[in-house]
Amino acid sequence: MRLAELPLPKDLLRRYADSGIEELYPPQADCVEAGIFQGRNLLVAIPTASGKTLIAEMAMHHHIRKGGKCLYIVPLKALASEKYGDFSGKGARVGISTGDFDRRDEYLGKNDIIVATSEKVDSLLRNKTPWLPEISLLVVDEVHLMDSPDRGPTLEMVLTKMRTRNPDLQVIALSATIGNPGTLARWLNAALVTSSWRPVDLRQGVYFNGNIHFHEILRPVKSISRYEDLNLLMDTVEEGGQCLVFVASRKNAEAFAKRAAKALNSEGSSLDEYARRLDRLAETDSDRVLSACVEKGAAFHHAGLRRAQREIIEEGFRRGHIQCISSTPTLAAGLNLPARRVIIRDYRRYASGQGMVPIPAREYHQMAGRAGRPHLDPYGEAVLIAKEEEDVCALYEFYIDAPPEDVNSQIASEAALSTHVLSLIASGFAHSRDELSRFLEGTFYYHQRKGTRLFESMVQRGLQFLELSEMIVENGDHMSATEFGHLVSQLYIDPRSADTIVTTLSGADTFSDVGLLQLICNTPDMFTLYVANRDLHYLDRFICEHDDELWIKLPFGEDEDYYRALKTAMLLHDWSLEVPETLICERYSVGPGDIYNLLESSGWLLHAAGRLSGMFAPKFAKQVREYETCLKHGIKRELLPLISLRNVGRVRARRLFNNGLVSPGAVMDAGEDRVGAILGRGIAAQIFSRTAKGKNAPDMNEKELSGQPSLFSFQERDDAGR
Repeated sequence: MRLAELPLPKDLLRRYADSGIEELYPPQADCVEAGIFQGRNLLVAIPTASGKTLIAEMAMHHHIRKGGKCLYIVPLKALASEKYGDFSGKGARVGISTGDFDRRDEYLGKNDIIVATSEKVDSLLRNKTPWLPEISLLVVDEVHLMDSPDRGPTLEMVLTKMRTRNPDLQVIALSATIGNPGTLARWLNAALVTSSWRPVDLRQGVYFNGNIHFHEILRPVKSISRYEDLNLLMDTVEEGGQCLVFVASRKNAEAFAKRAAKALNSEGSSLDEYARRLDRLAETDSDRVLSACVEKGAAFHHAGLRRAQREIIEEGFRRGHIQCISSTPTLAAGLNLPARRVIIRDYRRYASGQGMVPIPAREYHQMAGRAGRPHLDPYGEAVLIAKEEEDVCALYEFYIDAPPEDVNSQIASEAALSTHVLSLIASGFAHSRDELSRFLEGTFYYHQRKGTRLFESMVQRGLQFLELSEMIVENGDHMSATEFGHLVSQLYIDPRSADTIVTTLSGADTFSDVGLLQLICNTPDMFTLYVANRDLHYLDRFICEHDDELWIKLPFGEDEDYYRALKTAMLLHDWSLEVPETLICERYSVGPGDIYNLLESSGWLLHAAGRLSGMFAPKFAKQVREYETCLKHGIKRELLPLISLRNVGRVRARRLFNNGLVSPGAVMDAGEDRVGAILGRGIAAQIFSRTAKGKNAPDMNEKELSGQPSLFSFQERDDAGR
């Protein structure tokens, strides 16, 4: 089927032709036949690299041509940025929204395509963003993530809310790994498009004892070392391919990259340039190892890296300069990084309380789907590594020949239900128990199970908790959210987190930075650090040293959750005491990316605590808001005045303070020459240039000073402030 025959804008067709795209892949043609241009809902379950993005893009431009507006939902912020880049520059106005959860983002309504995470769309629904009713097409990427216990409930509720609010909405759901696509398609009232067609043939096999066991043949692999994964890598590179290696842990990813770099020993000006860019970002030993590996053609990739580091690695791999990336499974979760060969070395991972457990078949298929670069590779290979001969057949049975697991609703948990029931009441989707029941009957959970008494009892318990916490009130048949309930819903935090924050703040006699951090780290919304046995001594010592400051006391006996929250609070406390990032990484066995992820979560919870303290504990409101700024910038309170200067971050503010310039006024009085001697002439010129123009705007804008942080400013602000 030729694109020129389709009802698409001529400019878009010309752009496709210029890119060499003139005919549809078979699964794309199937979507046209299924009614994509007639407004039919579609569930598209086809392999990775089969053209799902083009399917969505064609549908979106068709809607835009008719005056419609499109919303594209992704599971990851990094994927949102990638899709924003894919859709931009093709004749449509494209916006992206992944930030603050209590903003309406009304400005986004001017765009034709809005790319956002499911959590952000949920918050826009809660805050009644005015352009949402204008959405005529909803595209959901990686829809199988409805099966995720963490993110699934939000995605399911967003889909249900959008379909309820916009009855004429066209929905296109995309995935490569669904075990029960028919069930999901029936819930969406969608035509089902499935296919096994791929633009590059995928060969799947198991490596053992020097051979890859494919279904029909044995492929020998030259042995150059005692490491099987390294033999598979070098075999790929010798044929001109690139390799992705999936391992179970960050430590394993770094170890393999070092071995791969030594074996590859590549050279080139491009690799040198990537290494130099990484060197400029390097602060830890791990950072320096990364740049050294990249210089030789290998890299590792995991969530502990800074965003800028990950972007450099991805760019180098896409352009074919970096020949190998070893990664934890985060890389397989949607990012477009295909390779000639994908090696799934570790198919077991550690699970708390269970030890090493096999990964799901769905996760294997996500990884395997990265094999084969369209237009570059004649085929792609996904290879598992067996440790024993009997494992070869078992790996075929449990992974290669096994379908992905079914997608099942995850909303039937008390935590998810209390959160989303409050949002339904606060945002006006349900004004009574009957309306609430009717709404929940539209969920995927109800479609799968037709309701159960257990589900009804959990909804009832959720309502009881919300009423006891004074977040909702019920008068006769009418239910409504209180001012407290509205605020919690808009802040996008778990009602249990809000209840914990309010109860603890209201009961505290004196304010404590450590106590505040401990409080937010004890909420369900906060990810907390793993505690090893060697950590317990330091944690107990911290408890003794800060006993008067801690708001939550150690329960009787050892409590893992308590210690995890305390260790996380200790890391954040160190950051706000200006402890260098390198030392924090070493002390807590984390990466720079982990620090920024924790700052992102804690910054939002501190913002929520500031809003809630204004309502329930006004005596602490100012101190909470001040400490929110301290944590964001990683500064002690004494630097708060200086951090308001443009281009002054934690390092420069400390230099000014240590030289006796303790306020913006003192900086101005000192003059440009003296400040230049401390910070450098360029920075001083910027500070005084803005002052001369009457524009010495603070590094935090007025919105942030009032207590609304930018969730993605931590790393950029720190880099700018150096």
